[in-house]
Amino acid sequence: MMFAGRSILVTGAGKGIGRATAKLLAERGATVVALGRASADLDALGAELGCRTIAVDLADAAATRAAARDAMPVDLLVNCAGTTELDSVLDLSVETFDAIMAVNCRAPLIVAQEYARSVLERGAKGAIVNVSSISSFIGFADHAAYCASKGALDALTRVMANELGRRGIRVNGVHPVVTLTPMAEKAWSDPAKAGPMLSRIPLGRFVQPVEVATAIAYLLSDDAAMVNGIDLPVDGGFLVN
Repeated sequence: MMFAGRSILVTGAGKGIGRATAKLLAERGATVVALGRASADLDALGAELGCRTIAVDLADAAATRAAARDAMPVDLLVNCAGTTELDSVLDLSVETFDAIMAVNCRAPLIVAQEYARSVLERGAKGAIVNVSSISSFIGFADHAAYCASKGALDALTRVMANELGRRGIRVNGVHPVVTLTPMAEKAWSDPAKAGPMLSRIPLGRFVQPVEVATAIAYLLSDDAAMVNGIDLPVDGGFLVN
């Protein structure tokens, strides 16, 4: 019950890593505020956890800021929402690129701004975890916009850690390898594509959402009180190859 008495905002909480994170944090005593796009997914999560839910399209900057303000005050923040489309560099449209950047990088910035302002106004300390990807380090074919968005999020995380860390808010990133979520199944369902990826992971499998959630919980916790500005791979050793 390491989060008893603490409130945590989780974006992208309706599915995948976000849902697993919201459930794990609730199991460990947190009061969760679940933010996501699909009302049906959020309603189901809210009923299961008894938590507050906020539906918003994170591609809409103004709506994102309003939702973030509505969620405050909370003690901790997990920026988990993400999206992707599979396009080669030559086929990637400006519209798709902008949409992916809006959800994967701009939205975390907006939510973090509102969270940090709230924390500082209360004279409190806090922590943010931004959910990135090993795609920020690797140029995967057909993932141009996704890789770019996660690389931008990593840069944002480092600046946040520098600026906000000095004011009592730690900021870190987690970087999963392929995680068995609906979005990953869309991108990696082809055995011909998944096989080479699996062969590069020394532990021989993809990641389960709860395994990423456990890493997120550590970075939010007081056990990580001196951890700030890191990129934490949850990848079964993929990056050592």
